[in-house]
Amino acid sequence: MAEDGKALSARGDRGVDDIAQDAAARRRLLAELERKVLWLSAWTIHNANLLRDNPDGLKVGGHQASCASLTTLMTALYFDVLRPEDRVAVKPHASPVFHAIQYLLGQQDAQALQDFRAFGGAQSYPSRTKDKDDVDFSTGSVGLGVAMTAFAGLVQDYVSLKGLMAERPRGRMVALVGDAELDEGNIYECLLEGWKHDVRNVWWIIDYNRQSLDSVVADRLFGQIDQLFRTMGWDVITLKYGRKLQAAFAQPGGDALRAWIDDCPNSLYSALVFQGGAAWRAQLQGDIGAVAGVPDLLAQYDDAELHALMTNLAGHDLDVVLETLHGLDGDDRPKCIIAYTIKGQGLPFAGHKDNHAGIMNAQQMADFQQANAVPEGREWDRFAGLNASAEQLRAFLDAVPFARQGRRRYQAAKVPVPSRLPRPEGERMSTQEGFGKILAEIARAGQGEDSGSLAERIVTTSPDVTVSTNLAGWVNRRGIWSRHRRADTFKEQKVVSAHQWGMSPEGQHLELGIAENNLFTLLAALGLSHSLFGERLLPVATLYDPFILRGLDALNYACYQDARFMLVATPSGISLAPEGGAHQSVGTPLIGMSQDGLAAFEPAFVDELEVIMRWGFDYLQRDGSGEAASDWLRDVEGGSVYLRLTTRAIDQPARTLSAEQEDQIIQGGYWRHPPANGGELAIVYTGSTAAQAEAAFEAIREEVPGVGLLAVTSADRLNAGWTAAEKARQSGGHAPSWVERLLSPLARDAALVTVLDGHPATLAWLGAVRGHRVQALGVEHFGQSGTLSDLYTTYRIDEDAILDACATALVERRRGTPR
Repeated sequence: MAEDGKALSARGDRGVDDIAQDAAARRRLLAELERKVLWLSAWTIHNANLLRDNPDGLKVGGHQASCASLTTLMTALYFDVLRPEDRVAVKPHASPVFHAIQYLLGQQDAQALQDFRAFGGAQSYPSRTKDKDDVDFSTGSVGLGVAMTAFAGLVQDYVSLKGLMAERPRGRMVALVGDAELDEGNIYECLLEGWKHDVRNVWWIIDYNRQSLDSVVADRLFGQIDQLFRTMGWDVITLKYGRKLQAAFAQPGGDALRAWIDDCPNSLYSALVFQGGAAWRAQLQGDIGAVAGVPDLLAQYDDAELHALMTNLAGHDLDVVLETLHGLDGDDRPKCIIAYTIKGQGLPFAGHKDNHAGIMNAQQMADFQQANAVPEGREWDRFAGLNASAEQLRAFLDAVPFARQGRRRYQAAKVPVPSRLPRPEGERMSTQEGFGKILAEIARAGQGEDSGSLAERIVTTSPDVTVSTNLAGWVNRRGIWSRHRRADTFKEQKVVSAHQWGMSPEGQHLELGIAENNLFTLLAALGLSHSLFGERLLPVATLYDPFILRGLDALNYACYQDARFMLVATPSGISLAPEGGAHQSVGTPLIGMSQDGLAAFEPAFVDELEVIMRWGFDYLQRDGSGEAASDWLRDVEGGSVYLRLTTRAIDQPARTLSAEQEDQIIQGGYWRHPPANGGELAIVYTGSTAAQAEAAFEAIREEVPGVGLLAVTSADRLNAGWTAAEKARQSGGHAPSWVERLLSPLARDAALVTVLDGHPATLAWLGAVRGHRVQALGVEHFGQSGTLSDLYTTYRIDEDAILDACATALVERRRGTPR
């Protein structure tokens, strides 16, 4: 290697163009960078765990072995194969490799590596929102980043086939997949959906090191992987043997060696990798030593060389990897590349079944440092220990295609939101019905009309509940999206149907199968289109409210990446009375309050819903610029929106909302009937219980003069504003929140009776705002089939229950009963 280095250094004054034209020189530089990436990733983890101060005494962690199995593949990709338009999801445990590569490319600083897994440093797993370097897709919850690339490919097709990407080239959506990630069920849900939509320009490169967190994976898993991907329409490319092994197979005895490797159990192969050359020789001599040609073949290698031969898998052979990946250019069919690798390759615990969380000790690291020729004190130096000049390496890195444009995130223009959305008329309506009518009327808008541009950028999706969540009107007018034009057969056959669903690239609805993980992962991709592909979309998704829990990890994943979308969850609560407990949600309002990046609303009336949707379409597009409109920071940053709606129809108020009322609806609540100053009681409701709350209010208002009726449109917004104000006061500021001002007319010892079709804790916290006593009504247990009257009475959210709670609260107050 030193001789190669001298040869390169002798030509070190050549320009980068010369290097680019010299394939052999490029190959040698890539090999040097491969060594440096392995060194930096291992040293970063070593520093975090064994050198850096650790005042908490907690395990820091890191995955040196998992990094080592992907070093060659990532070197080839980032320094040679990828282009700026490509997008990559990196296997979570290979985060240090990614950050090392970004550091070498000048897009990450040494301090971030030194602070790996520390505050302000490189994150443990690649993060779009927390890392400073060029992360395309966050990873961490295994399997989700993999699926994200397939749905990103789908979104790229959607944008491109509508002619929105102009001259920008389509990129490849690449996932670096840990083989253990293939245990995640969402992978297979995604594969099936990708097949339905004929997904394109997706590469999944499987790091087939045959080891998981706890053990060695099942033998011959590759066969099942191969078969499955081919069935789903993917091309499957297997990279198993490096050049050295291929050359050995061509010699006498080579066929027997190849057959032995093919038949070798994963656990035995891993153990021999750890034990080394002498163990390889003993095992091979015992198993195939009597086969003609094998003794002479083995005799050509000393123990170190035999170990190098037997570990020469294709995933660690730079030439094989480069040749294969470059050979895939020009074909947009999805690709599954099964790359055989060794977990911990090049490290002292390579192959050991316990190496997942293994970290080299001080002596092992010292030996590793010496082997890499890195001088003491220059461990973070970009080029220390490499057999090429710094000038030459710098010139090479400056010309790397993937990084030549710097950070690759786009910015997209904002879509204008009309001053008012269509507001359906009707004396009696549910919020779900109102939502469907609002969206259908937006869909009707033409190019020159007030909401035309808004309509063009909305894209809807639903997991097989489009009709039952009132999206059908939108779909009838805007159509279903497909890469391929498909006629509505029922329409052609003159079969009467309310749903006219032709499919074409012009459509604006993505119909999914009934898999909520797919829904939320697609929302993550749609909601990042402005950053990934330079074109802003406004995704609107519907699903049944209880099934948010089914896809909750993927929802959290989408929000963690700061994807922007409007989630319409309907029907909700026990108000979906005949459907029974399996379809009735209870705790979802609390999810809405606790999920970061998601502003949750539950309006009771359609005019409130129109105000919220109008605000929501703007909120999805905010980027942190501008001045704060309220005491909640995310009003400037923006985020996603969750609407919890209902199929329960209630009487709609005959009113015209003022600008002040609209603002209060967005802030989270307003007085339907304000209390008298010093009032002793207020009834507080959310969503579908508005009718019961108003009936109870009317029944008690003469007996309790000054009682108030408070509509809470967003417990989430009220709570967030209050906690923000509390924190400001703790720091010496004074910023009264909206909920504090709302409750200020009430007496300090007044009582609040709260009610909603959901968990009572959603509103019970209101008592802590100003010290009021609270009677909290809501649903705490699984629902069941029945009429609305049956269920509201049984779960005590009906008018009588509210009146009982009011009576109890007033008696306790007047008696001075402590709470």
